[in-house]
Amino acid sequence: MLPVPRLAVIVVAAGAGTRLGAGGPKAFIGLDEDSILRHALANVFAGPEAQVVIVTPTGFEGDALTDALAVAGDRRELITVVTGGRARQDSVAAGLAAVWADVEYVLVHDAARALTPPAVFDRVISSLDAGLPAVIPALPVVDTLKRIAGTSVSAAVDRSEIVAAQTPQGFRRDVLVTAYRVASREFTDDAALVADAGHPVAVVAGDPLAFKITTPQDLDRARHLVAPLPTREVSIDPVPSEPRVGVGTDVHAFSPTGTLWLAGLEWPGEQALSGHSDGDAVAHAIVDALLAAAGLGDIGTHFGVDRPEYDGAHADVFLARTLGLIGEAGWRIGNVSVQVQAQRPRFAARRREAEATLSSALGGAVVSVSATTTDGLGFPGRSEGVFAVAVAVLLPA
Repeated sequence: MLPVPRLAVIVVAAGAGTRLGAGGPKAFIGLDEDSILRHALANVFAGPEAQVVIVTPTGFEGDALTDALAVAGDRRELITVVTGGRARQDSVAAGLAAVWADVEYVLVHDAARALTPPAVFDRVISSLDAGLPAVIPALPVVDTLKRIAGTSVSAAVDRSEIVAAQTPQGFRRDVLVTAYRVASREFTDDAALVADAGHPVAVVAGDPLAFKITTPQDLDRARHLVAPLPTREVSIDPVPSEPRVGVGTDVHAFSPTGTLWLAGLEWPGEQALSGHSDGDAVAHAIVDALLAAAGLGDIGTHFGVDRPEYDGAHADVFLARTLGLIGEAGWRIGNVSVQVQAQRPRFAARRREAEATLSSALGGAVVSVSATTTDGLGFPGRSEGVFAVAVAVLLPA
């Protein structure tokens, strides 16, 4: 039986993740083979010994316990799982109610900040040990800030007085409990709630890796950071001096739900395509053509359904990873041509935009896009889906 620690970490994982649009609670979406929550907990358990209270949505208590047990090592007895409430403040209150009686300090951490390094936890705890009642990690704001009225700028904001707050936010247990007891409204974070109760809040250095996974772009960034390039055998034989040509095709059916992504562009108001990622048949055909030309297999070899980190990923992720693979193999892109066969969307108005987006994702390579409606013939003509075929030319690097 482990002794009762003086520290508790409440990991808030009860959010629905609406802005992420991943179809389930955000903390349980995969970054690689592991969930966002498991990555967050791995960094928590890498820190000082603490009771770890995980706050989950109803029905996900078992998933949270499984993730915790996988990374807890010999600290399994320090795990507590509770169900969250309607709002974040309710969820933290539920976690706080489960903290053991002898705990002196409480850290509140968002599971969505899954890559927060253990050093950030250490800095917060050290400040609490120094006698501070409340501490948050934060980063300086580097963007120019403006105050607006409607759609017009009304004033500049002095960014030297502004920081971007992160988690874990640390508190003396009695300070946090009292602040929650007297709270009269909802606050955006626990530091604001404690400050409203009259307590000073100190700041320590945060970390760029402690960004919050909120949008699909944040998820793509996190996946890039945690998923290494696939390993492959490398030959010492010289790369052939002649150009190589590859052909790739892809087909996706229309889906009754979701947003259409095609040629790296979002198409508001158009019917989405089904698929493991975003169903972008144009980008996937290009990936297949490039891999075929380089002799590296096909899209299923590197981006198959057994790779959860590509669930919901967009064209920029696929194309950037493919560009790296062919570069490692000693090739550079000469040009790519892709044709779309579909009744919709209409490409004429956005063809240049699509070419520029795909070219940028491939490091500036020349990409040509054309489209046809197939005169109403076949499944594309019946508006059942989209077919794309791509041809890629590779040159020795």
